[in-house]
Amino acid sequence: MKKASVVLVMAVITLGVLFGFRNVNSTPPSITTDKLISSQVDSDAIVPEVESLPEWISLYESLELDKKGLSKETFYYAWAGFQKMNLRKPIIAIADFSQSSRNKRLYIIDMATRKLIYNTHVAHGRNSGSEYAKSFSNENSSYQSSLGFYRTLGTYQGKHGLSMRLQGMEKGYNDRALERAIVMHGADYVSEDFIRRTGRLGRSLGCPAISMADHQKIIELLNGGAGLFLYYPDNNYLRSSSLLAGIDQLGDQIVGRLSQPYTSSK
Repeated sequence: MKKASVVLVMAVITLGVLFGFRNVNSTPPSITTDKLISSQVDSDAIVPEVESLPEWISLYESLELDKKGLSKETFYYAWAGFQKMNLRKPIIAIADFSQSSRNKRLYIIDMATRKLIYNTHVAHGRNSGSEYAKSFSNENSSYQSSLGFYRTLGTYQGKHGLSMRLQGMEKGYNDRALERAIVMHGADYVSEDFIRRTGRLGRSLGCPAISMADHQKIIELLNGGAGLFLYYPDNNYLRSSSLLAGIDQLGDQIVGRLSQPYTSSK
């Protein structure tokens, strides 16, 4: 009887040892081999870097300028030129003369706050074209608009009321602006009513005229060191502009797609 008890105890001990050995060397049921492999792959995965947009594209898209009629190409040239002007005020105005004068083709942007302050009408010179501006000149008495970049100077009271002098920054294209008395001023022919009656905006003697309703606020905003860009897709101008020299590859591609000729009155 005693011998049988000893044998029974030894059997129990043996089974216990075998059971414990199997549990130590087996994978716990809560963690499978597939899950271990998956966890290792996830931890080693490479997350691709997301490149940020160029500053000018980011600003263009945030202001939704495409919905307001300003092309990406036009804004690119304006932005590139303004970077070189060392403006006293961080405000730029873009007059897009590739658009119909029926359109609100003047865009005034505060670069510091990244806000579009005005989107309104602006006139071109009477000899530049009728509804569309097609010819441009830097000559006296041409009564045509002059392309390129300008810096705003001081104001004065003239026959159109409050007016603002403009300094043309581009030799051969608009550097005679002061002697030609090319200024920004208000005009009655810049209005929705005039468009309804004639089918187009009225025209100036070469000045970028704006509406009488807005001219005081706009001129006071731009006065004293802001930037103005009068744009038209002319290859000669875009390739010879000193302020657009050295534009990057994207700019070169944009220029290559443009083919409108420049017409100048002498």
